Amino acid sequence: MARLSVNINKVATLRNARGGNLPDVEQFAADCERFGAEGITVHPRPDERHIRRSDVLALKQLVTTELNIEGNPDERFIDIVSQVRPAQVTLVPDAVDQLTSNHGWDTITYRDHLSHLTQYFHDLGIRVSVFVDADVRMVEGAKAVGTDRVELYTGPYAEVYNQNPEKALAMYRPAAEKAKEVGLGLNAGHDLNLKNLRAFIAAFPWVDEVSIGHALIADALYLGIEETIKQYKLCCK
Repeated sequence: MARLSVNINKVATLRNARGGNLPDVEQFAADCERFGAEGITVHPRPDERHIRRSDVLALKQLVTTELNIEGNPDERFIDIVSQVRPAQVTLVPDAVDQLTSNHGWDTITYRDHLSHLTQYFHDLGIRVSVFVDADVRMVEGAKAVGTDRVELYTGPYAEVYNQNPEKALAMYRPAAEKAKEVGLGLNAGHDLNLKNLRAFIAAFPWVDEVSIGHALIADALYLGIEETIKQYKLCCK
């Protein structure tokens, strides 16, 4: 069964829109764990438009499952991860002003850079995942840099799935199978939801973890967070 890590960025976005501490990001994270989430994911961006550095520091003291910090490994990000030492760091090639993640690493071009980062985080006792497109070459490149896992960027999967589920799954099969073949753990994230998640897990039952935020928080507006987590976990079986 794939583990469900809830990305709570959107909760922080709502809080920041009004100021103050409503909703309470820390309490929400604790409640997600209480309702069955097996991890909490945050993506602190340079402009702190949602998750702030102070949130990450507070969550380190609070999260009892696994804390996953994802983002572009610039100096600021590396400093946060080094201080917090989460269970997992997910390296994402985001631009400073990027609205949301929309592509994975070129693990061949950036092999030396990613190898250095992976070794650095390993020395701190942190599991490393590299965010990649569903491309066999990029998965092989990730293996070469020494990472523990790859996270497949599932934006294109979600887009195609609405029209052609079989094609969407076929697009991801070579990369998912390559990760298994070379001994990499497999994560997935971006635009996974209650409509497309079950099929993805059924097709690739060796997925270790899915990180879901935007769709999950949107569903919680209608279902409530406890019921939403329950339904996502059912999809992960």
